[in-house]
Amino acid sequence: MSFYENVFIARQDLSPTQVDTLADTFAAIVTEKGGTVKKRESWGLRNLSFRIRKNRKGHYILFNLDAPPAAIVEMERNMRLNEDVIRFLTVRVDELEEGPSAVLQKREDRGERGFGDRGGFGDRDRGDRGPRRHESPREPRVDAPIDGGQA
Repeated sequence: MSFYENVFIARQDLSPTQVDTLADTFAAIVTEKGGTVKKRESWGLRNLSFRIRKNRKGHYILFNLDAPPAAIVEMERNMRLNEDVIRFLTVRVDELEEGPSAVLQKREDRGERGFGDRGGFGDRDRGDRGPRRHESPREPRVDAPIDGGQA
């Protein structure tokens, strides 16, 4: 059997329990056809980079699969037929990754830092910036002719 990674995006108006039920149905299809689901991650509701079928957000689910090609074909066929699935992508890989995926690692790293890289917006020390342009009178340039350019 071959190793595959599958990510699918479910509609934004589904509840998390409905998304889990949807993922269970796809996992059941793979196991019925002789494959196994090695890892299943829910990445949660995330923004899409562009609108897909009038959706701006979607629930992302990742599967790591050890399955024959027939099981993958059947799972993808069901994903195409299901109206709740916006998009999906299946990729054959040489070996499956252990531990959390890069998306979950990124989310965990962000949680340790707090809010952003700077710790918020209002706590930055800007130092002495000096007066603004409109606060100081503007002085004429020394090299510019005063009489309109006729020298």
